[in-house]
Amino acid sequence: MTKRYDALIIGGGHNGLVCAFYLARAGLKVRVLERRHVVGGAAVTEEFHPGFRNSTASYTVSLLRPKVIADMKLHDRGFRIIERTISNFFPFPDTYLTLGGGTARTQAQFARFSQKDADAYPAYDAALEKVAQVLRDLALKTPPNVGGGLRALLSGATQGWPIAKMEIEAQRDLLDVFTKSARDFLDGWFEDDHVKSAFAFDAVVGNYAGVSTPGSAYVLLHHVFGEVNGKYGAWGHSVGGMGAITQAMARACEDAGVEISLEAPVAKLLTEGGKVAGVRLESGEEIAATIVAANVGPALLYRQMVDSADMPADFQRRIQSFKTGSGTFRMNVALSELPDFTVFPGKDKAEHHTAGIIIAPGMDYMDQAFIDAQQHGWSKKPIVEMKLPTTVDDSLAPPGMHIASLFCQQFDPKVDWDAHREEVADLIIDTVTEHAPNFKASVIARQIHSPLDLERKFGLIGGDIFHGTMGLDQLWAARPMLGHGDYRGPIKGLYMCGSGTHPGGGVTGAPGHNAAHEILRDRSVVGRLFG
Repeated sequence: MTKRYDALIIGGGHNGLVCAFYLARAGLKVRVLERRHVVGGAAVTEEFHPGFRNSTASYTVSLLRPKVIADMKLHDRGFRIIERTISNFFPFPDTYLTLGGGTARTQAQFARFSQKDADAYPAYDAALEKVAQVLRDLALKTPPNVGGGLRALLSGATQGWPIAKMEIEAQRDLLDVFTKSARDFLDGWFEDDHVKSAFAFDAVVGNYAGVSTPGSAYVLLHHVFGEVNGKYGAWGHSVGGMGAITQAMARACEDAGVEISLEAPVAKLLTEGGKVAGVRLESGEEIAATIVAANVGPALLYRQMVDSADMPADFQRRIQSFKTGSGTFRMNVALSELPDFTVFPGKDKAEHHTAGIIIAPGMDYMDQAFIDAQQHGWSKKPIVEMKLPTTVDDSLAPPGMHIASLFCQQFDPKVDWDAHREEVADLIIDTVTEHAPNFKASVIARQIHSPLDLERKFGLIGGDIFHGTMGLDQLWAARPMLGHGDYRGPIKGLYMCGSGTHPGGGVTGAPGHNAAHEILRDRSVVGRLFG
């Protein structure tokens, strides 16, 4: 062992940095081990073509918890979010719809298609907000660990009490969201397909499923429980890209005394006497610590880094069936000009260019995208979300030029992506061009992240941006599995602090925050006596 630390963090993604910060602030000697040349995990800003920088993986922000922002003093370290004036712009074959900009404005958009839906919108928004508040309240709380004794029993009662106090109507909505498909859930509120599509898109973001897949309504909810600058449900752009967030976090960590090592990939977890002893790097260097917190996903951690002999047989069996694969294909594109949409003409920057531009024209279109992926490996007509960050942050490209983030669904993670990545990238470019005829000709360069590329580059097994599917069987106390929903692994001293734990994926900081607090609890006298 070359060095000894109180705690080692595997992976320098945002949750790993958050966990490291809280541990170091409490006085622990902490080292973060990041395999890439840059800290930040999937939340990084990189140059992908000379003069063009972008958030190359994670690309927009809403879910980052305000407590984490405040505790790490991120605003003092340059953290700044520009809110979207309108949230999304949906081009359809012969019309368009915009979402956001206030209740009255959204109702006016809906009224173009259905006055009934316009009238229903305020009640829908209020109902979803009540359910979303449940997630906000639970995000920074450790789920009760099944079989965890009195403490788990009290924790379960405490976390369940606010739900028990909800009005019966809200409890019904909560049940609907956790069990129904997005289609069934939205059919209960709206009649027009354009309106329903505007909400259903959130149900398939990072979700290898169709809008008719049972449980997909929860993913819709997961994408609305965030906030930007104190505004619930809002989304925004991080000035300087997503890497500006993790660079600010890294500075907070260093100021707290954290040592951050780049190009330091971990090969194996080391144990001694059934307890964590440290890690071995791919270089062969061994580093000692009695606490290891893994910011990598459960599939990567337990299938590649932990010796099978160190895991209980049932745990080992179940972790092999832990579901990953979000059906995501991610591209970054350098552009000579902004897209000129057939249904909303104009290449000069306009409000719709600053929104999330969603090519998902219809509920059936989104379901068919999933069916195609299951049958043929990828969608013949993909779902594409396009963001144009340079419309609000011109520092990311040369003057007069632009960048586009393309977040695309549905793509089978099991396809031979080395053989098909260029073909599918062409298909995605053509899909956008069907709605904005100048798009293909404006492409200067492109960066492709197939599901396999996401796995190789960012350690996202199956290209899963959430570190694991967010179905009812892999949520809350069952994330990653029952008995280990409290951030503790099956080996004493091993913890999990990434998105494969509660509350799940997205740039939230919550898993890192919660894992750190459980680590500190275990180190306290009270924690040792009553844990």
